[in-house]
This record gives sequence, structure tokens and C-alpha cells, in this order.
Amino acid sequence: MNIQFFAPFSSGWKRMTQALFRPFQIGKWFVLGFTVFLAKLLDGSFRGSGFRFKDKNHLLWKDIVEIVDRIQDWILEYPGWFTLIIIGFFFAAAILILLLWISSRGKFMFLDNVVYDRALISEPWYRFRAEGNSLFLWRLVFGLIMLGVIIVFAVVLFATAFNFINNDFEPAKHIPPIVGFGLLAFLMTVVVLYIVLFLNDFVVPIMYIHRRSAVQAWGMFLKIFSRHWIYFILYGLLILILHILVVFAVVMIGFFTCCFGFVLLVIPYIGSVVLLPVSYTFRAFSLEFLEQFGPEFKIFPQQPEPAMLSEE
Repeated sequence: MNIQFFAPFSSGWKRMTQALFRPFQIGKWFVLGFTVFLAKLLDGSFRGSGFRFKDKNHLLWKDIVEIVDRIQDWILEYPGWFTLIIIGFFFAAAILILLLWISSRGKFMFLDNVVYDRALISEPWYRFRAEGNSLFLWRLVFGLIMLGVIIVFAVVLFATAFNFINNDFEPAKHIPPIVGFGLLAFLMTVVVLYIVLFLNDFVVPIMYIHRRSAVQAWGMFLKIFSRHWIYFILYGLLILILHILVVFAVVMIGFFTCCFGFVLLVIPYIGSVVLLPVSYTFRAFSLEFLEQFGPEFKIFPQQPEPAMLSEE
């Protein structure tokens, strides 16, 4: 099996130029940009914040106890505010779950528009209801598992740091656990990033082609991954390089436009429209790459349907 990388990318680029610039239709851009916006909801990176203490060199157990006592006193003094915070937390969680559900449908909407070179919203939204709901449930369970792993890592990291701070630091004794913990965290991060990449680029298209659930599509993907894993690992590295180049290009364009480009990109929906050529190329590239692994993964029609105008 002759698996190529640059030929599928070139084909994806040609599909993008054909769909977006031949001819250029601003209405089509805004409709496709909206589906990209929906598809990429909650696809951002996680950001953490640090803790500050009065004494930056030592963290004593009494400091932890004092913080806990203050929190308990505040809760007893302001039970109403505490109740509002709890309600706000569950409300925010409900909003996040709703966005996850919408984005799961959006991924199929954008995919369908790329496959058939059209700009539709309502038709693919309803047609891929079952697949979108299955993807939503899989992502929700995966997200909860990742949240649990992050909590466990945070507890272990805090306990380890607490032990180091409150005891004399011995390099021979303490450095190996630090290095081991760092390597484990790095490897888990790489694995999670690959899982997310494979889900979006290959599992979702398999669900689309065969109208399967997320679990069934993962089973089909893992069969070809087990035989050709090196190609998929290299694909991930190539995607990383391409994203770095895109970020560099965006930064350059932003500076050349006196930061006006940055202003457009920070507006979520408008940013999706501006970066539509990038999103379209990457989506088409993943489909062209997947098609190389057998006729059962053929997704683009032999004779594409006539391009349809965007919905009013």
C-alpha cells in the first residue's frame, strides 16, 4: 500500500480553491464559516492558573488549614452567595454540555458541505442527528474521564510538591520522581492530542460514510491503525508542522495589517469565516488521506453533485 502525504494535501488544497474561490461567493463563505464555528466549539486549549502564597519559599500545612477554615467561615457567613455559586457552576456545566452537543452536530454539517461542495445548514443538521448524538455522548464520556485524570494528577502533583517543600530537597532522591512525573504527563498529553486528532479527522468521517456510532467507527479505525500506525503517527506530526506554519502566517498577516487581522480573529464567528480556507483545506486533506486505506473509506463522490447555493 503506497500511502502518500503531500498528494492528499495538494488535492485538499485544490478542493478548497475550487469551492471557495471559483467562483468567490461571500454568502457561501459565511454559511460555511458558521458550520466551522459550530464544529470547533470547545476545541480550544486548556489554561491553568497558579496559586500564590505569602511565603513563596515555604508552604506549611498550617497555611492549608487556614485557607480551608477561611472558606468554611465564608460559607457559613454567606450561605446565599455560596448557593448562587453552586447554581452558577451547574448552569455553566449545562452550557458547556449544550455547546458540546451543538459542536458534535456541527462537525457533520461542515464535513457534509466539504464532501459535496455546498453550503447547507438545516438539512445536514437533521440528517446526521443520530451520528451527532452518538459523537456527543462519546466526547462527553471522554471529557469526564479526562477531567478525572486531571484531578488525580493535580492531587498527586500537589502532594508531591508539598512533600518536597516541607522536607530538605535531596537531588538524588527527589529529581527522579519529578522527571518521571513530567515524562508521564507529557506522554499522556501526546496520547490525548492524538485521540482528539484521530476522532475529528478519521472517526467522524467513518461515522459519516457508514452511518455508524462513535464506538463502531472507532473499532473500524483501530483495525487500520493497528496495521498502518506509523502513517497515522506521521500524519499527526505533519498536522503539527502545518499548524505551526499557519500560526506563523497569521501572526505575520496580523502585523502587516496593523493588528486589524488580530481583531477579526478574536471575534469567534468572524474568525471562522476569515480562516475558512485553512479549515476547509485541513478537512479535505484528512478525507483524502483516509481514502488511501481502502475503498470502504471512499468519501468523495466520483461525480460530485452540482454545488448548491447557501440557504437563505
